[in-house]
Amino acid sequence: MEDGRIIELYWDRDQRAIPETAGKYGRMLHGIAWNLLRSREDAEECVNDTYLRAWEAIPPARPGAFRIWLGQITRNLSLDRWKSLRAEKRGGGAELLLGELEDCLPASGGGPERELEDQELAELLNVFLRGLSREGRAMFLRRYWYGESVAEVALALGCGEGKVKSSLFRSRKALREYLEKEGIAV
Repeated sequence: MEDGRIIELYWDRDQRAIPETAGKYGRMLHGIAWNLLRSREDAEECVNDTYLRAWEAIPPARPGAFRIWLGQITRNLSLDRWKSLRAEKRGGGAELLLGELEDCLPASGGGPERELEDQELAELLNVFLRGLSREGRAMFLRRYWYGESVAEVALALGCGEGKVKSSLFRSRKALREYLEKEGIAV
């Protein structure tokens, strides 16, 4: 079923919207949650919470890029869950991903002014990503958005892990320089 039709099911409050969403995007959403949490139960809970959030948000929301919108919800829920649990051992999951990006992005805070700063940062990240090569962008997004391991990224893109690591290193360095040039303190 096409995304527009699934969204219409939500608008009509038709309960088939959830199974249709799960059938089309469930595997992707589970992958995002699993890559961050490394716990089947926690990943399942975040994905189910994603469906609930979608049900509560549509209407009034009418997401244009439904797949990306759902992925963002799952990712945010998974990161929130990871932060609350903090039970993950060092060296994997969200802790490793956040650690890799720590030197590239400003520290997070709270409050309405932070929301505006986060929107500005998101726009700058989009510009930065559009400036990367197609392969570089794929590596960056697979690693830092979808939470895939370096080995998984290399396998998916048909290249060596060393190439992925060096590309990610250069991308993080370029991101830091770009954000500093744009006046974002990292």
